[in-house]
Amino acid sequence: MPTLEIKNISKTYKKGTVKALDDFSVTLTSGVYGLLGPNGAGKSTLMNIITDNLNADNGEILYDGENIKKLGKDYRTVLGYMPQQQGLYDDFTLNRFLWYMAALKGLKKKEAKQKITSLLETVNLKESAHKKLGSFSGGMKQRALIAQALLNDPKILILDEPTAGLDPKERIRIRNFISEIAENKIVLISTHVVSDIEFIAKEIILLKSGQLVSHDTCNNLIKEIENKVFEIETDRENLKYFQDNYRVSNLCHNDDKIIVRTVTDNPPENYKIQPVKPTLEDLYLYVFESGK
Repeated sequence: MPTLEIKNISKTYKKGTVKALDDFSVTLTSGVYGLLGPNGAGKSTLMNIITDNLNADNGEILYDGENIKKLGKDYRTVLGYMPQQQGLYDDFTLNRFLWYMAALKGLKKKEAKQKITSLLETVNLKESAHKKLGSFSGGMKQRALIAQALLNDPKILILDEPTAGLDPKERIRIRNFISEIAENKIVLISTHVVSDIEFIAKEIILLKSGQLVSHDTCNNLIKEIENKVFEIETDRENLKYFQDNYRVSNLCHNDDKIIVRTVTDNPPENYKIQPVKPTLEDLYLYVFESGK
């Protein structure tokens, strides 16, 4: 079973004035991990350090007990990375792009052919294999990037917003595939689509201002906000009051009434209130939307 230890990682920018990561530590083993946090939390910095694209100021990362800096090329052979930025070669066909990436990863011709054929089916792009990447939609580019990340059958798979731009059917397809392959891989997914990891992640990592807020199973984290999530019946005149003073995760208009879903320690009085079962999205709102 692969193990990735992230130990006391710190990183600053702008000559030390901006702290992206602050003494961050966590240990990952086989399975899917969801990395959640608002923009600027340090998620991209963390992934770039894990993939050895960026040097940390302090700390170290160990793969099966060995420092990744010492492992060098041997570490990169077990690594798969899908960046959020779609920096693809627009004049390449998808097939040519995957063959090119396979060559960079050192795959032999027979192995590359088998992997490319299989992955084109997996990401549902077989019919587009000979089309130029420049003609692809955003969602198709996302799937192409997922395919290239899996070419070398990595033991560590880092996915930055893997389902962004995908329609619901494709999101489910990719989500289920990620869950299937994670039995013998470490899969770290950074996403703002909280529902995509709620049921497939064995653990959730909450990152805020470069610091680890919490790290646990989804069920355990959600238990922290039991009896803090409510659906409240109000009307249009009072809606702004809730939006200004409460964490509102959802609104439902029902004739002349509005059902407001809130996450709060102090529910309002004199309203029709119904406690409801919390979700990971409610937890995200509770942790990262402060001041309400």
